[in-house]
Amino acid sequence: MPHEPMVFIVDDDDEVRAALELLMESAGLAVRGYASAQAFLDDVDPARPGCLVLDVRMRGMSGLELQNRLTAEPMHPPIVIITGHGDVPMAVRALRAGVIDFLEKPFDDRALLDAVQRAFAIDAKHRDQALRRAEIQRRLARLTPREREILDQIIAGKRNKVIAYDLGISQSTVEAHRAKVMDKLGARSLSELMRLMLTHVQSDRDAG
Repeated sequence: MPHEPMVFIVDDDDEVRAALELLMESAGLAVRGYASAQAFLDDVDPARPGCLVLDVRMRGMSGLELQNRLTAEPMHPPIVIITGHGDVPMAVRALRAGVIDFLEKPFDDRALLDAVQRAFAIDAKHRDQALRRAEIQRRLARLTPREREILDQIIAGKRNKVIAYDLGISQSTVEAHRAKVMDKLGARSLSELMRLMLTHVQSDRDAG
């Protein structure tokens, strides 16, 4: 069974962190608190879905430094920044780097809970995209070099006889390879094959 999403709270103020944990628990959310960015890094499991509620100014590694560390990774929890020392340039930098929301203390509890739910939704979308990418890559890896060549020609919109001429093989050979491509990729029609490959291309763009 997949884990339920968890709210990870990183704040070196014990009272603030305890209050945030209580807020999340009162909303029925799984929560785990950390007194430092390094403590979070030492414990975090990238496979665990959720989001990160992160203070900016902390002893040791700052919240923005942690954000930079995480965004360099292929999979990381969406981040909600909270701070009592915010300013416009700081907020702009954080949001451009992909932060879901930037909340200045004291903030409304509802605003934070809403931000957490948005972060959960974004995390679920990213994980679904990652699973789709992995599945398509797994299927593509089953193709032989010749089958991948045929696939590229199909995606280019070429008919079997044109592919046969371009590759110097018979049309029946092209048809046989084409059938294997469709089977290995789990596509029942040309339109389904095209949708699969468009999803693959779009997923790669999203990942980039």
